[in-house]
Amino acid sequence: MKTIDKIYINGQFVTPHGREIIDLLNPTNNQLIGRVLLGNEADARIAIKSAKAAFEEFSQSSKEERINYLQKLHYAVIERVEDLKEATVEEYGAPTQRAIWSNRIAAESFLHFKKVLEDYNFEKQAGNSKVMMEPLGVVAIFTTWNSNSGSICVKLAAAIAAGCTAVIKPSEFSAIQTQILTECFHKAGLPPGIINIVNGRGDVIGPELSRDTDIAKIAFTGSTVVGKMIARDAVDTMKRVTLELSGKSPNIILDDANLDVAIPLAINAAFQNNGQACIAGSRLIVPEHMLDEVSKRIKKVVDNTKVGDPRDETTIIGPLASVKQYERVQAYIKSGIAAGAKLIVGGEGKPKGLETGNFVKPTVFANVSPDMQISREEIFGPVLSILTYKTEEEAIELANDTIYGLLAYVSSSNIERAKHVASKIEAGRVLINVLSHDPLAPFGGFKQSGIGREGGVFGLEEYLEPKAIII
Repeated sequence: MKTIDKIYINGQFVTPHGREIIDLLNPTNNQLIGRVLLGNEADARIAIKSAKAAFEEFSQSSKEERINYLQKLHYAVIERVEDLKEATVEEYGAPTQRAIWSNRIAAESFLHFKKVLEDYNFEKQAGNSKVMMEPLGVVAIFTTWNSNSGSICVKLAAAIAAGCTAVIKPSEFSAIQTQILTECFHKAGLPPGIINIVNGRGDVIGPELSRDTDIAKIAFTGSTVVGKMIARDAVDTMKRVTLELSGKSPNIILDDANLDVAIPLAINAAFQNNGQACIAGSRLIVPEHMLDEVSKRIKKVVDNTKVGDPRDETTIIGPLASVKQYERVQAYIKSGIAAGAKLIVGGEGKPKGLETGNFVKPTVFANVSPDMQISREEIFGPVLSILTYKTEEEAIELANDTIYGLLAYVSSSNIERAKHVASKIEAGRVLINVLSHDPLAPFGGFKQSGIGREGGVFGLEEYLEPKAIII
């Protein structure tokens, strides 16, 4: 069993002032695997003070120095990627292949921002004025439990590239993964105070970071509900905010799509990361006349999708992260049945032989209407809702009939037609005939899926403030 009783401030592992200890459970069997001592408001204030002191010098660092720091951070994280994979499987329940991929992507975030920084000019010309792009200041980074390494690294890489210092408040339920990352950051050898990490509850540490006058920016990944709370706290001191929030992503299958490709893609999009993904394609929008064929194909694919031990290389869907999350998803499945949606596959309860962990039967509903709870709310589990349309215009209308707008998917054999549909969808990203990630493209949401962008030059400039000099 692992005991995590240190936080990271000013380049040192120190004992927090907080006294609360929480248990860490393996979601595969709900056995105790660790305990973590949480920090409190005092620890947050000390971390902020450390970051503020370091900012004065770090903000004046050269592009070459920051490029060197980003390279060192990459080396340090990639060296421990196997340890991070093991922790992600044990602590979160990610299938092995997903755990490898997600942690490699996290390590590569530093290389992506190194490339952005190499090509970026911090002095621009606008009219007759010179515009200086200056680092904002101390950044508070909040991350959630479904993508611990990725969320931390992409935000930290942007902050370092911009010349900002950081106080990171990761999910307390990802403490084992965070501990390994922290050891990586320490080994990278950046000057003290640039990176500070405080484990703690969101309702304890969050308000302190959101309200403190020495925090210039907040970078948050999590639910829309919590994002709104953070934004309200931040507005009194006019903090800049980047909020990457909830989603209810539509996946439109056009009537000319190759179903041999589109159906497996749809299942992967909906059930990726055990369904615990803000980008999950959880609303499948199909032509009405193709519903029976689509339903039959989906059932066949899901029936052959292995749910089980995430350490098994053949497992596609592992357990949900916690008992609380399992119960949440069960409530949504019950809601869909009660609302009259047709259960194609899955349903309530745990798969046979997997009763000790937080396993959910991958579930698909047909005959879902737009007003149903399962169609409107983010479930954050392997539950897919199928809606139907008669015309292309109706498909687009259904896709946009949501308060969210993070990501969308389109399948079609006609790329020009698919691009036209994509142009009409209100989402920060649209994927056509593919399930992939472009780290240099902007990532973020329309509507209540967020504010601002991560990734590439767009992500870098979220951490910079333009200053015009007019002579």
